[in-house]
Amino acid sequence: QVQLVESGGGLVQAGGSLRLSCAGSGGIFGDMGWYRQAPGKQRELVAGISNGGRTNYADSVKGRFTVSRDNGKKTVYLQMNSLKPEDSAVYYCNARLFGVWSSEYWGQGTQVTVSS
Repeated sequence: QVQLVESGGGLVQAGGSLRLSCAGSGGIFGDMGWYRQAPGKQRELVAGISNGGRTNYADSVKGRFTVSRDNGKKTVYLQMNSLKPEDSAVYYCNARLFGVWSSEYWGQGTQVTVSS
């Protein structure tokens, strides 16, 4: 059974930093990444990373957020620096099984709140 378990959310002041982690289990993962959803808004891609380490970012977080992964630990990270109030949202880990393009799994979500 595939599971994704996130940790690391919380409350931080504007300009601060947080690091999110997402530990996977139950399979070998291909693309992994982070999405976020603020109240009243659609879920949006924040950052993604392939099994080989290729990354992509939403324009709104480029230069401030860094996605990375440890394949041995089946874990993906999101280092968030220079946080802004508009970064406040529930952040969700997302992953596909390696080579199974139709698969898609989500974590339970972790709240990030940035105060001004």
